[in-house]
Amino acid sequence: MRLVNPIVRRWLDDGRSDPDAFWDRAARQLPWFRPWEKTFVWNPPTFRWFEGGVTNLCWNALDHHVASGRGGRAALVGVNERGERRVFTYAQLLSHVERIAAALRGIGIGKGDRVTIYMPTCPEAILLMLAAVRIGAIHVVVFAGFGSGALGDRIRASGSKAVFAADRTFRKGKDVGLKTIVDQALAAAPHAVEKVVVWCRDGAPPPPMTPGRDVPWEAFVEGAHGQSGGYVPMESNEPAFILATSGTTAKPKLAVHTHGGYAVHIASMGRWCFGLRPDDVWWSTSDIGWIVGHSYIVYAPLLAGCTTLAYEGAIDHPDPETVWKIVEEFRVTGIFTSPTAVRLLMRYGEAPAHRHDLSSLERALCAGEVLNAPAWEWLQEQVFRGRVPVIDHMWQTETAGPVFGNPYGISMLPIKPGSATVPLPGIDAGVVAMDGTSCGPGEKGIMVIRRPFPGLTPTLWGEPERYGRDYWEKIPGVYCTGDSAHVDADGYVWFAGRADELIKIAGHRIGTIEVETACLQHSAVAEAGVTGRPDALRGEVISAFVVLKQGHVPTDGLRQDLLETVRRELGPVAVIGDLNFVHSLPKTRSGKIMRRVLKAVTLDMEPGDITTIEDEGSVEEAREAWQAMRAQVRASAT
Repeated sequence: MRLVNPIVRRWLDDGRSDPDAFWDRAARQLPWFRPWEKTFVWNPPTFRWFEGGVTNLCWNALDHHVASGRGGRAALVGVNERGERRVFTYAQLLSHVERIAAALRGIGIGKGDRVTIYMPTCPEAILLMLAAVRIGAIHVVVFAGFGSGALGDRIRASGSKAVFAADRTFRKGKDVGLKTIVDQALAAAPHAVEKVVVWCRDGAPPPPMTPGRDVPWEAFVEGAHGQSGGYVPMESNEPAFILATSGTTAKPKLAVHTHGGYAVHIASMGRWCFGLRPDDVWWSTSDIGWIVGHSYIVYAPLLAGCTTLAYEGAIDHPDPETVWKIVEEFRVTGIFTSPTAVRLLMRYGEAPAHRHDLSSLERALCAGEVLNAPAWEWLQEQVFRGRVPVIDHMWQTETAGPVFGNPYGISMLPIKPGSATVPLPGIDAGVVAMDGTSCGPGEKGIMVIRRPFPGLTPTLWGEPERYGRDYWEKIPGVYCTGDSAHVDADGYVWFAGRADELIKIAGHRIGTIEVETACLQHSAVAEAGVTGRPDALRGEVISAFVVLKQGHVPTDGLRQDLLETVRRELGPVAVIGDLNFVHSLPKTRSGKIMRRVLKAVTLDMEPGDITTIEDEGSVEEAREAWQAMRAQVRASAT
């Protein structure tokens, strides 16, 4: 680890030599009602952190700051693509949350009850999240772009007692109705839902309401009268929320995160990896339907006492300058976005950014997929002109917050574009073969975590056996991330994609990320997605799908240039069997490339037949994307 400086090395060594003491110190950076009796109790596959400690996630995020005299600081700024702006100080946010907490009690919601939130990234949804954990209820946020099938699955799997929905959301200038989707989800199969609370946006007629079940938002809030908005002290290991993650079957996996361990992890990584501090104006461009939205739109920024922006809409609507306008308007100091978003903005070039004052911005973070080196270079060197570090990092829904990254908040390490840098302090990780033997430097294997840390989900809601089977038994004794990776001679981690997406060409294993990054080295390419297809001679060859930047058109000459670029980057082993120019790539609702669709297009079969690729898209969504992409490919071939 020659590139790791002594400051970071000391932190890493402390985390490895005595992890219990390390995380004990980290936990003491947050206030608790009562300290814990045992730092860590491990009964494989599950575990408990800060056992006996008493806290409350909402109290830590709001009450603590108001009581400390910081109630006048801006806490939450709600922004949307239609130009609306709403600002809440910590004191105002606490007052609103107390009223919503009382209203929840008014409809019979209490400790341990589950509530599904099917709303866009707006202040009302965030108030509900905070109010639910305040009273010990468990929120289940469902991304407001999912259809009725995915919504219904999550409502029933969690046993939710109530559903909260907006009448509609905004997306690229259009109104997208949500209440009808809720009705369809509940009509599809039996459920435990007693109440559906509907928030109608100003100026729209109310949607059809089911008498006795559906409650207008205003009536729901009025029900707060006579009820307490106070918080419930929670033992560290009691659930705060459930969030569904992807799975290889149609049944979603419901990851559980707790009041204590979750708060310690996301607050610690917010400081260590992101450098979060109370005077930040922080903007995560994600959605509250994903773990990034939970951890770094809502909870970690509020735990840190800074100002957090919550944005509803598309970041390139009404024009490509939208994201840069918001950075300038609010003097954003830290931004967290996805590689997909970076590549989207890259298609428009750097001119939209250069028309705005970005001098307030100190750092940019990326996660969700690997930030390919060309996209990193475009953002850091061309957009930010080398002034703002662009830091890639890696985590999962199950890990709550970062596990691999550049410890910017401790002491930033040299950036290797395309690498997630190192396992962060307190994370015991390694690359192994499927039999559990360790891989050497440069040798591809499966990234595993050897020991639980506070943010790791300790179970799946209602499926403890599945938790052990899916995470701890694939490679016995370690948590299997499912990602292919290798560690270089400097100790830097390089992720190559999901392990089940590796392309095997004549005995050589190539990661999808490696090939896509090679494609992006060509100046005409905005995005690329690849998969493997059978080949009689080599076993598999590469099928590539390429989106061009504005101003470029497909030609035979460009196709040949791309093939030569990939060969130059990866060598002759990277055999591309077919290269397709397309207008867009099929993606999950969270922006990840749906390689199941690419595989299905390549094999000319429906995506429902491809069952080994993990993604967050339903079969119906995958089929729609498959049909659209197949039409594109066929049109380009004529």
